Amino acid sequence: MRCFFTDYTSVKANMATCTRSLLKVVVGCQRQILTAGCPTYTNNTHASLTAPRQLTVRTFAAVKPKRQDKKKDEKKVKEEKKEKKVIDNTGRHKPFGLTAWAPVDDVYLSRYYPRPAHGAAEAVDLLKSFQHLDLTPPHQAVYIELKLDMKLEKKKKVDTFVSTVHLPHPFKTEVNKVGVFTEDPDQASLALENGAAFAGGADLVQKILDDEVDADFYVAVPDMLPKLVLLKNKLRKKFPKSRRGSVGINIPKMLELFKTGHEYMVEKECYVSTQVGLLDMPKEHVLANIQTVLVDVCTHRPASYGPFIERAIISSQTSEALHFSSEELLPKELQKE
Repeated sequence: MRCFFTDYTSVKANMATCTRSLLKVVVGCQRQILTAGCPTYTNNTHASLTAPRQLTVRTFAAVKPKRQDKKKDEKKVKEEKKEKKVIDNTGRHKPFGLTAWAPVDDVYLSRYYPRPAHGAAEAVDLLKSFQHLDLTPPHQAVYIELKLDMKLEKKKKVDTFVSTVHLPHPFKTEVNKVGVFTEDPDQASLALENGAAFAGGADLVQKILDDEVDADFYVAVPDMLPKLVLLKNKLRKKFPKSRRGSVGINIPKMLELFKTGHEYMVEKECYVSTQVGLLDMPKEHVLANIQTVLVDVCTHRPASYGPFIERAIISSQTSEALHFSSEELLPKELQKE
């Protein structure tokens, strides 16, 4: 019994010492908090109770968070979206995602097979046969649509252009109105003799601005260009330029080109859509007009960069579009280059 009482008293004594030490720690913490958070008062009895607290100041520098470059991440995402997977179908038993290379039956769903590329002469014959089957009028327009590869070196591109060509077999009955800018009276009379709608010098500028005079095309002598600056916003694409062949000394030659010339332009950065004839014209005439347009288009980019025409489509006013190979209509020199 004595041993039990001695053990109990020792445990009680140990618990008392623990509680005393814990109270000392708590009291010390309270003192430190009060001294650090409350203002220090002097002997002045009128000290304000609302004095600002002296907050502790950190003596170490905070770690700067790593900023993620959002612009770089956005560029990477855009580049990943732009990079399209090029599927190589060479050596495959069928095209990727399609049923077969060619259909077996005469009637089939076109979306399951690749679109065939016809020869130019074959495509024109098919358009004529479509007209007989559909019972549509034979006197309808024939169009071609070209998709161009406008890329050059170092992320440069070919500038969009407007060109006028003289088709070997014109299909328009109307003659274009052409205005001539020249201050030489002899050149003006020569222009009027060759079919110009009007000819004159700087006096025509104000008349064109007031819509008193209008024409389909305008040609000018090189000396007149500085005096025609006010007409740039008015004429826009019709403004005379040396690239288009509307600026020169040989006025009769320019009039011959633009009176019966055929104009086409690049739209939506890389597409050319223009009329090349009528469906009731002979096949050879339509092919000659197509060849003239294709050769003129290929002159706007150096041949060293490869083929300029990526895709060629021909269609009539009421028929479906047909892919045709443009390489066979180009001269052999351009094909070799």
